[in-house]
Amino acid sequence: MPRFANRVADFGTTIFTEINELAARHNAINLGQGRPDFDGPQPLIQAAVEALQSGAVANQYAPGAGALSLRKAIADHADRFYNLALDPVENVLVTSGATEGVFSSILGLVDPGDEVIVIEPYFDSYVPNITMAGAKPVYVPLHPPDWTLDPDELRAAFNERTRAIIVNSPQNPTGRVFTFEEQKLIADLCIEHDVTCISDEVYEHLVFDGARHIPMATMPGMFERTITVSSLGKTFSVTGWKIGWVYGPRDLITGVGRAHQFVTFATHHPGQLAAAVALGMPGDYFEEFQAMYTAKRDLMMQALENAGLKARMPEGTYFVMADFSDVFDGDSVAFARYLTTEIGVACIPPGFFYTPEHAHLARTQARFAFCKSDDTLAEAGERLAKLRR
Repeated sequence: MPRFANRVADFGTTIFTEINELAARHNAINLGQGRPDFDGPQPLIQAAVEALQSGAVANQYAPGAGALSLRKAIADHADRFYNLALDPVENVLVTSGATEGVFSSILGLVDPGDEVIVIEPYFDSYVPNITMAGAKPVYVPLHPPDWTLDPDELRAAFNERTRAIIVNSPQNPTGRVFTFEEQKLIADLCIEHDVTCISDEVYEHLVFDGARHIPMATMPGMFERTITVSSLGKTFSVTGWKIGWVYGPRDLITGVGRAHQFVTFATHHPGQLAAAVALGMPGDYFEEFQAMYTAKRDLMMQALENAGLKARMPEGTYFVMADFSDVFDGDSVAFARYLTTEIGVACIPPGFFYTPEHAHLARTQARFAFCKSDDTLAEAGERLAKLRR
């Protein structure tokens, strides 16, 4: 009998699908998936409408590497915010979202049998990407409650078989923004062991208070060995568009591009033209974006405190991890199901972002997304308060 391939046999259904379906059945407020319930900025939406109506060219295949206007906008954005000089043609590639950007980076830069270091908890596509490429994931956990790296554990993960490390900062799901010292440790080990860094920076504009996002490519000696991945969805609240990009040195971009051409070939053309407009928006957009999410973060933190959950103030992203052990006796999966079905608020159990060896670190943790309207967060807070009662 025909059957599916062994490489996908252990993947199963993602926890996001399960929680989304459970939330829909029980009419729960869904703070699980990082999907805003409000629209992106009007100039971006209008630019997309105009691109769709501009004629046949925009509604046909884009160049495989991306529309030149967007590649230029990505280069200009990197120069404007990080003082990085990129050639739009040689150093930039447009992808179908950051998820495809990471996958094509792994396919184009990692060989079967190589080892790829993954920092836990991790975004759930990383490990399937590595295994589909025939490589081996090597895990280094962040430790609660502050979600910090153990330098000795990180050093021990590097060896002669290490080909790449995936770094995500600002970090989903913990809300950590790695410090200069943490990134220098990673950078020094990459240089010492001749390792490529795949740096997932999709939350680059979502940092709070005194935290500062430092692109890995700006660390000394790292541009020539770093692929930076980002996307439109998080910064402009259009996650459904799936417009992403990677940038880096020419040789690495060549490898990513050779994989990308056989994964999706090209990305949604009208969306790319609109994305070019978005990346050129004035600085006050990015400042107001941070201020908006700072207020939402504070609403979320207050709701969790009122519910009796212990949460570390996130330094970035629109996620927060909270310890529920004071109000619920059980593991994170049981808590997520109980919270969804009985309290009416959905969250994600983060144990799925760990290898089984380290999943105990998140046994009493839940991840909440606060990329929701203030009214939605207020209603979620009222429901969560039933936990303490």
